[in-house]
Amino acid sequence: MKYSAVLALVAISGVHAHTLFSKLFVDGIDQGTGTCIRMRKDPSKATDPINDLSSDAMACGVDGTLGVSRVCAANSGSALTFEYRDWPDDASRGSIDISHKGPCAVYLKKVDSAISDPGVGNGWFKVWDSGYDEIAGKWCTEKLIANNGHLSVQLPTGIQGGYYLVRPELLALHQADKTPSNPQFYVGCAQVFLHSTDTVLPPASDTVAIPGHVKAGQPSVTFNIWKEPMALPYPMPGPAIFSTVSKRDVAVRTLQLKQTEGLVPAHCVLQNANWCGIELAKYSDEGGCWNASTNCWDQSSTCYNTAPPTGSTNCVIWEEKCKAIQAQCSAGNFNGPPDYMKKLTPAAPIVNLPQPSAAQVGDGSYLAAAGPPASSVTTSTSLVAATSPASLASSPASSTLKVSIDGSCTNGVTCLGSTFGDCCSGHNWCGSTSDYCGDGCQAGFGTCGTSARRSVEEVSKKGKHKRHLRLHGHALADQAIQAEAGMEKKDLEIHK
Repeated sequence: MKYSAVLALVAISGVHAHTLFSKLFVDGIDQGTGTCIRMRKDPSKATDPINDLSSDAMACGVDGTLGVSRVCAANSGSALTFEYRDWPDDASRGSIDISHKGPCAVYLKKVDSAISDPGVGNGWFKVWDSGYDEIAGKWCTEKLIANNGHLSVQLPTGIQGGYYLVRPELLALHQADKTPSNPQFYVGCAQVFLHSTDTVLPPASDTVAIPGHVKAGQPSVTFNIWKEPMALPYPMPGPAIFSTVSKRDVAVRTLQLKQTEGLVPAHCVLQNANWCGIELAKYSDEGGCWNASTNCWDQSSTCYNTAPPTGSTNCVIWEEKCKAIQAQCSAGNFNGPPDYMKKLTPAAPIVNLPQPSAAQVGDGSYLAAAGPPASSVTTSTSLVAATSPASLASSPASSTLKVSIDGSCTNGVTCLGSTFGDCCSGHNWCGSTSDYCGDGCQAGFGTCGTSARRSVEEVSKKGKHKRHLRLHGHALADQAIQAEAGMEKKDLEIHK
């Protein structure tokens, strides 16, 4: 049995490098680090995987039965982006180790309360999944890494409005071939209110219980990613994808048309994850000033004590507010508080997010991806990276560029004429499907648009050749392994 050189690198490394669902974006809008997300309370173990497939933690993670105080709003067809982090309080340190290869999925569960429902048990249905892309030669987790830890999925239209738990799922298969097999799940739940007047919900026969949707010993969780060649196609874990297209006759529950829980409290001037700092009452005498100071410090303690593993950065801002009030009282200035009702939450950094993956229907095919709908939830500017009209034009690349021989593009290399496809994706890989020729396609390094796509059959004939160049005895494969080794300095483990 033959294994890749990457496996050898995995064997010699043994440092922690797991991941945690840490931030939610709705239609490109940053909802705040840790906001609306159930996650493990212990920061030292927050990124640990779920290994027991029968554990209640498979639903929303360890401590996932405990709801948080905030519920984020979305619309029918909204684009949800899930940000995964290797270090929950520092997005700059990566998302997940390159060795942790495997599929991804997104599940929904309709609930009466997004805050109080424990998440465990029946009612879950899958709306999207992605396994091994045989054309690109990449696992879903590898694409997530290329997207800086972001996984974007467009919610299906047609499903009933109301409260939901939204559950992104990553499965790392780097230890799945061991005896006993050790598949590693990384899950969390976002609490969401879906603004929709649609009525469709899946019948019980189309939902699954979690835990229970995946069982130990099944081919999807024992799959050997190190075997060369892999035994493709990869069998996806869990149920089939629920299709609202074919379920228009489903009985309707009591409609929830207005969000009443998990809203931002009145007079909230600063947020840290699910905590809100409430502005202090106005005062004009010494007693009022010191009462405000005491109230402020009490809120500060709550901020720090309730901060999730994603950190307490904004608690420091609130602490500065308390210091200012205390200094004012000490100086005999009893009119305040200073900067009354000034919003203190820092502006979210601008992040280029991947375009949401197309909505899927139940037979495994894809619906054409539409752009995220205009949101009635927020008036903030969308941060989803826009695609310029020029990038969709079919424009041959300059003849001075070299033709790609390893599947990568840009930096003086074009996809035009390569064996991998003529389109250069926004992530600098050559291909010929809509993932490469559609949104984000770089016309300066190949061709873009529908006319640029070759048939899947044509590309498939060359897929094995492409993977051979990337994984087997080729100088380029050696370079790729060396590059991966530099990324694997923290984990690359198989016995953790």
